[in-house]
Amino acid sequence: MTDPGVQPTAERTPGPGPGPDPLLPLDIVTRFLDENGLGTGPVMAERIGDGQSNLTYALRRGDETVVLRRGPRPPLPRSTHDMVREAQVQRFVGERGVPVPRILAVCPDETLLGVPFYVMEHLDGLVITDDIPEQLSAPEERRRTSEQLVDLLATLHDVPVDNEDAAGLGRPDGYLERQVSRFSRLWPTVSERELPLVGELATRLSARIPVPQRASLIHGDYRLGNLMFERSSPARVRALLDWEMSTLGDPLADVGYLMAMYADADAPASIMQLTPVTREPGYLTRRELAERYAAASGADLGELGWYEALALWKAAVFCEAIHTRWRHGERPGDDFGPRLTEGVPELLRAAEAALDR
Repeated sequence: MTDPGVQPTAERTPGPGPGPDPLLPLDIVTRFLDENGLGTGPVMAERIGDGQSNLTYALRRGDETVVLRRGPRPPLPRSTHDMVREAQVQRFVGERGVPVPRILAVCPDETLLGVPFYVMEHLDGLVITDDIPEQLSAPEERRRTSEQLVDLLATLHDVPVDNEDAAGLGRPDGYLERQVSRFSRLWPTVSERELPLVGELATRLSARIPVPQRASLIHGDYRLGNLMFERSSPARVRALLDWEMSTLGDPLADVGYLMAMYADADAPASIMQLTPVTREPGYLTRRELAERYAAASGADLGELGWYEALALWKAAVFCEAIHTRWRHGERPGDDFGPRLTEGVPELLRAAEAALDR
């Protein structure tokens, strides 16, 4: 999950950025690009994207632009910032028809930037967040945008993973159990508040973990804001972005996450609804999204409330970590941290309501 305190821009169209970045020494980057035949001449860099965990930069050399992804400054947990693995996943799905940026070069050598990194092609397109692009604003385009969102998820979950090429992408057995256990242990390390509902929900989630209907590659942060669309109508997905949370597991975890993060006019607003425009007329509702996914995948969504509850409960833990850092003065000028004083309990109550369904 990317940091919800930073909103994505409506369009990811980078340009040259001012000033050096200590996490991106351009002399080292230039030599790496030269060694891999990626452009010529001076390099200009600009930070892009909406995340503050893994870092993304647009690198421009003359008329050519590429994108570099690296992890944050060490020390860091390798499991969540493995750039070599992230590039491997993108190559894997790209070769199987999922639209993703093409990987151009991978650097596992930590001595260059302090962490592994990779370079991929730059794609020009539209990312929908706070505003609806004019090209996709007609009622039929809004509906098609929602349909594309669901259909791509079904396509991703249909990618075969029972082959040697998928080995090393994750361990599907016990995925849900590990999620509940991991976030239960994480809570006391990120929170300084007494919120008993966290433990109560962990107990309830653990007591009725669904039996997965199948295993698939899951994205882990599947939401509208991580899709890039073509700049012209009709609405067509150009790329699915931000694969840092991907693994093998229960595909309904992606579906529950999408439902939990999707803004719906018929459902209460949430601090985790990072693309609020889907509350506007024309976009599919959560119920319609679920029905379309079920029709495309053949999945039984009878336990969808459990998966939504899991997503909301995990989001509460993530957000509590942000709230604690804000309280310690580690996020100066942040207007998201104060909202989490009540926002985290609201997420927990929403998770409880989803579980009751």
